[in-house]
Amino acid sequence: MTPTPPTPETLRRRLLVVGNGMAGARTVEEILARGGREQFDITMIGDEPYGNYNRIMLSHVLAGEAGVDDDELVLNPMSWYRENGVTLYAGDRAIELDRFAKTVTCESGRKVDYDLLIVATGSNTFFPNMDGLRETDGRLGLGVFGFRTIADTNGMLQMAEAHDDVSAVVIGGGLLGLEAAYGLRTQGLAVTVVHSPGHLMNQQLDERGGRVLRTEIEKRGITVLTGTRTTAILRDDRGAVTGVRFADGDTVATDMVVVAAGIRPNTEFARNGGLVVERGILVDDQMRCEDESSVYAVGECAQHRGEVYGLVAPVWEQAVVLAEHLTGTNPDAAYTGSRTTTKLKVAGIDVAAMGVKGPEREDDEFVQFYDPRSGVYKAVVVRDGTLIGAMLLGDIGKASMLAQAFDGKIDLPEDRAALLFDIGEPQGPDVAADLPDDTQVCNCNGVTKGDLVACVHSGAATLTEVCAKTRAGKGCGSCKGLVADIVACAAGGELADDPAADWYVPCIPLSKPDLIAAIRARDLRSVSRVFAALAPGGEDATAKMPLASLLRVVWGPDWIDERGALFINDRVHANIQRDGTFSVVPQMKGGVTTPDQLRRIADVADRYSVPMVKVTGGQRIDLLGIRKEDLPNVWADLGMPSGYAYGKSVRTVKTCVGSDYCRFGLGDSTSLGIAIEDRFQGLETPAKLKFAVAGCPRNCSEALCKDFGVVAVGDGRWEIYVGGAAGAHIRKGDLLATVDSGDEVLTIAGRFIQYYRENARWLERTYDFVPRLGIDRLQALLLDDEEDIVTGLDERIAAAIAGYRDPWLERTTPKSPAQFAPSLPLLPLPQVPVR
Repeated sequence: MTPTPPTPETLRRRLLVVGNGMAGARTVEEILARGGREQFDITMIGDEPYGNYNRIMLSHVLAGEAGVDDDELVLNPMSWYRENGVTLYAGDRAIELDRFAKTVTCESGRKVDYDLLIVATGSNTFFPNMDGLRETDGRLGLGVFGFRTIADTNGMLQMAEAHDDVSAVVIGGGLLGLEAAYGLRTQGLAVTVVHSPGHLMNQQLDERGGRVLRTEIEKRGITVLTGTRTTAILRDDRGAVTGVRFADGDTVATDMVVVAAGIRPNTEFARNGGLVVERGILVDDQMRCEDESSVYAVGECAQHRGEVYGLVAPVWEQAVVLAEHLTGTNPDAAYTGSRTTTKLKVAGIDVAAMGVKGPEREDDEFVQFYDPRSGVYKAVVVRDGTLIGAMLLGDIGKASMLAQAFDGKIDLPEDRAALLFDIGEPQGPDVAADLPDDTQVCNCNGVTKGDLVACVHSGAATLTEVCAKTRAGKGCGSCKGLVADIVACAAGGELADDPAADWYVPCIPLSKPDLIAAIRARDLRSVSRVFAALAPGGEDATAKMPLASLLRVVWGPDWIDERGALFINDRVHANIQRDGTFSVVPQMKGGVTTPDQLRRIADVADRYSVPMVKVTGGQRIDLLGIRKEDLPNVWADLGMPSGYAYGKSVRTVKTCVGSDYCRFGLGDSTSLGIAIEDRFQGLETPAKLKFAVAGCPRNCSEALCKDFGVVAVGDGRWEIYVGGAAGAHIRKGDLLATVDSGDEVLTIAGRFIQYYRENARWLERTYDFVPRLGIDRLQALLLDDEEDIVTGLDERIAAAIAGYRDPWLERTTPKSPAQFAPSLPLLPLPQVPVR
C-alpha cells in the first residue's frame, strides 16, 4: 500500500507555550512575523481567563486615568488567537511537565503534547512572611492584595470605590509600590507607603535621588515611612484588616494592605518538571534550557548568564532571538544579555536610570544637579571617558541621549554638564532627527526610532495610528513626547490631524456632541441599535458601557435597557466587593438621618448578619457584605432610597451644620445640600460627581475640593466652585460664580451638570474636564450664554430630573431572571480546579 504523502499540516511541529503573559505572547508574535504559522501548530496555556494584556497599564487603570480602556490594556484579544491559528487554553494552569513523554498537564486534567516547549511563566509577587497575611489554607487574607494582575487591580478598585474613607498601606517603595500608592491616592484613599530600605526606589536611585522622590511623593498626599519593616497585618474578630505592625512595635491603622515588595521568577512548573533552576530557569544564548534540546524559557522566569531581568526591554530582545532561532530565519541569532536602561513615569514623576548609581572608584567622574524645591535630580557617572551610570528625576529630557552614550553609540561632550543640560545643542525635533534608527524609544514595548519611521513611511497618517501599530507610548507613557517628535520628523511636518482623538468611543467616528445629535435624529434608544446604525465595524464590547451611559443622558428612563451593556453595579444598584458580596448605602440627604432610619438600618444589619456597618466619608452608613440574592429584601426592609455609592452618577452631597447650630454659620448649608441632592439624585454622568455645601469659608464639609462645591459667604450669598479634587493631587475648585440665593445655586448646578453630561469624555472627572475647557470658557457658556445654549441646558436637565425613577423599585420587578440570582462563589470563567 502506497503511504500517504505528508501534507504541510502534518509536517508542522507542535509548539507549546506555557504562559500567556507579555513574554509568551510577544514571542509568539515574533514567531508568526517570521512565517511561524506555516512551520508550527501553536498552542498557548494561560492561567488568567483573558487574552494577553499589558501589565504596565494596570497602574493607569488603578489611577482611573481617562482614555485607558481595553484597547490600551489588551494587547491580543481572544480574536487575535483565532485569526492567527493559535490555540489558547485560557483560565487553566499548567501544573505538570513530562519531558520524556513531551506532555504538559493542566489543572483541568487536559494534557497537551508538544515537539517544542517554551516556558514563559513570568514572575510572581513576593510576599514577605508576616503574621495575618494568609488564611489557614494559604490564600491571601481578606483585604490583602498583590499588584500583578487584572484581578489584583479590580479587587483594589472595588474596595476603593465602595467607600469614601478607606485607607491603604502599601508595603514596598519601589516602582510597583509607588504606582499602587499613586493609583489608590487618586481614588481618594489615604495611603501610607512602608519601605524597608532607607530610601525609595533604592534599586534605581541613590539616597539623594530617593530623597527628592520622597518629597514629590509626599506632595501628592501620600505618607512615606522608610527604614521600616512590616511584621504583621492586624485584623479584628471578623477577619477584616484593621492595621499593620512594624518591627519596632509601632502600628498604622488601615483597611487595605497592598504588597509590592518585589517579584520572584515563577519557576515552580519548571522545577517540578526537572528543569535546571537557580534563581530562574537556566538558559543559553538561544534561550534553550540547560541540558534540553526541545525546551526553552523566555522572560522574567529565565536566568541567562547569571542575570534575571525584571524589565520588558530585555524580554523583547529575548523574544526576537528565540523566534529567529526556532524559525531558522537567523541561524546565528544569540542573546548575549542586556544593558538595562529604565525610563518610566512613577506616580506621575518622570524617572530614568541606567548603570551604576554612584562613583565606585576614586577617579570616577560624578556630576550632580540637586534641586529638591523643583523636584529635579540629575547625576551621571563617567569612567575613563565612558558613561557607566546616570539618574534623572523630574526632568528626563536628556534620557535618550544618555542612553545612546551608555550604549557607546555617541562620544561624550568634553563639558560633562552637557550630559545633564542643553548647552547650545539642538532640541525637540532636531534631537529626534539626529537619533540613530536603532535607538530604543519605547522601553515598555521595545519600539525603536526605525520602527516609528518605517511605520510612517508605510502609510500611517496620524500619531494615533503609528502608536496603535507599533504600541509606542502604550506603556508608562514617558516616551510620548519623543515619539511625537520622531513621527513628525519622519512625516516631514505633514502629519495628518487625528480625527479619532475626538471620538466618544473608538468604533463610532463621531465626537460626543455629534453622536448625541445622531442618536436623537435616528431615535436610537438601545446600545445594539447604536452599533447597528453608527458603528462601521460593528459591535465593540469596550464601547457598551460608555454608550449605555450616553443613552441614559439622552433619553432618561425612555432608553431601552439592555442588561449586557451594564456593569454589575448598575445591574443590581449596589457595589460589588472583592468576595462577590455587595455594599448597600441608603440615602441620607445632606447626611441627615432620623432615629427611625437608624433603627431600620440596625434591624437590617442584624436580620441579614451584615459583617460590617461603616460610616463613610460622605456622611452615609454603609452595609457591607450583603449577598446578591438578599438585595431585594434588604431594600424592602430599609424602605429608603439609594444613596448612589456605585456607578457613574451624581452621588452624595456632604454638608456641615451650617446656620442651624454652628456659631460661625453664614448660610443654611444643610437645607441647601438636601435640596441639591433631592433635585439631582441618581443622574447619569460620565464619571462620578461628588458635591458639598459649606455654611461658611471655614469649609468643614470640604466643599472647595469637590466636583461641585458651594460655600456661604454671608448676606445670603453663595460661592460656587467646580472641578475640585482630593485624590492623588489636591486641587481647589475654580470659582464659577457668586450668587445671591440657593435657587440660583440649583439653577447653575443644573446647567453645569448637563453641560458636563453632554460634553465630558467617558470617565473624565470634573477635575480634568474643567481645566481642559478653562473656567473662563465655562463662565462664558453657562453664565454669559455666549453661544445661546443655556435655555436648552435648563430644559434638558429639567426633563432628566422629571424622568427620575428610584432604581431600588426593581426589587419587585427584576429586569432579568438572573438580576438577583445567587452569585457566590464569584470566580473568573472558565472555572478550573481550586488551587
